[in-house]
Amino acid sequence: MSSSASTGLIGSLRALGDNLLGTVHDRLELLSVEVQEEKLRLIQAFVWISVAVFTGMMTLVFLSLTVVYLFWAEARLTVLIVLTALYAIAFLTVVFAFRRHLAKEPRPLDSTLREIAEDRSCIPPGN
Repeated sequence: MSSSASTGLIGSLRALGDNLLGTVHDRLELLSVEVQEEKLRLIQAFVWISVAVFTGMMTLVFLSLTVVYLFWAEARLTVLIVLTALYAIAFLTVVFAFRRHLAKEPRPLDSTLREIAEDRSCIPPGN
């Protein structure tokens, strides 16, 4: 082999290695960004859920106490049963709505997986 042929081969291998490392680097950067976005989204969801649960529970407690107090003499047990049924229905409604919300959310790391699939489609299959 001549030195220009070996230099050309080595140069080609270096360029291929550089392109491969560049692609891996880009995909890892995308993965990092998506992980950060998922983390922030999870923290936001936790904060909103915590605030909603706290304020909702305080409202329900004081509303329930007020209603039971108003009907203490006449229909205390009936009011407690009706309130319990209403809270159970509300709870189930929220659970099913939240499940629908989660089903609509994109998969975590979806962009990274899509980019990797596109990269793999560019590589011809080996025989």
